Amino acid sequence: MNTIMVTGGAGFIGSHFIKSILSSVDDSIKIVNVDKLTYAGNLNNLSDIDDRIDYIFLRQDICDYNEMKKIFGSFRPDYIINFAAETHVDRSIADSNEFIRSNVMGVQILLQCALDSSIKKFVQVSTDEVYGPAYDGESFTEKAPLSPRNPYGASKAAADLLVLSFYSTYGLPVNISRCTNNYGMGQHGEKFIPKAIAHLLKGKAIPIYGDGRQIRDWLYVEDHCRALGSILFKGMPGEIYNISAYNPVENIELIKLIIKYMNDMQEGSLGQLKHLIAFVEDRKGHDRRYSINSEKIRTDLGWEPLMPFEKGLYDTIRWYGKDLAK
Repeated sequence: MNTIMVTGGAGFIGSHFIKSILSSVDDSIKIVNVDKLTYAGNLNNLSDIDDRIDYIFLRQDICDYNEMKKIFGSFRPDYIINFAAETHVDRSIADSNEFIRSNVMGVQILLQCALDSSIKKFVQVSTDEVYGPAYDGESFTEKAPLSPRNPYGASKAAADLLVLSFYSTYGLPVNISRCTNNYGMGQHGEKFIPKAIAHLLKGKAIPIYGDGRQIRDWLYVEDHCRALGSILFKGMPGEIYNISAYNPVENIELIKLIIKYMNDMQEGSLGQLKHLIAFVEDRKGHDRRYSINSEKIRTDLGWEPLMPFEKGLYDTIRWYGKDLAK
């Protein structure tokens, strides 16, 4: 039986990944979920698999080297996929200390434990923000230089370089995935889409940074998890894989679409558009546009996104406001 250690598995993407793997592979897989349970970790995301014999949860901080070494010794994982990270850009701007600790030091500890354990694969889940902003017509491949412009992006870029150094120095079999903005059911309320939905449900205007013309590429979380499964089992060691669904949308247009769908669900009761949007001072160092090319994973590993963006968004809104769709 192969054991997969999932760090940060109680978070949004990690919990979806665990359920995706358990539903898509045979009974020769066991999952060990290691999560510190910070504010963004939620075990309710995994309550439906609590009683499975092929799933174990351990509450632990990946930055505690001695405890992580014990866990590796006890469970001897064959594969490791690291979701554990501080991820909210606004928080990193306010205070970057925890981002460096978790996103850099924590990764170093995991890599060292993995090296000592002779694992089959280590996958680092990263972000398109490590490339920095893309100008009009530009889309970054995996060979593009790293140029992050906020502390969160810089911490993830540092972790990526550490991962690659363990491959080139020690021959540790690693992969790095770099994805675009995720959305779907169960995302923490501080993120863009659930925050917008929550404001509308409470009758509050949605705050929009600057002019709202920032462009993000949206990826349905379950499509992302299928891509990660392909990388974990089929990715060539030492390779980086971009993951995107080619759904670029301006923030303001995304908000208008959310308002339209929620208005449809509430039969037009939300009110006038101008009262539902509040433009606020732009975020420091706010990147205007992100864009990555994901042809490599499509060609080499045969992955393709399955969820159409507007359907995924509509389903997500229904999940957050179930009573609206009645």
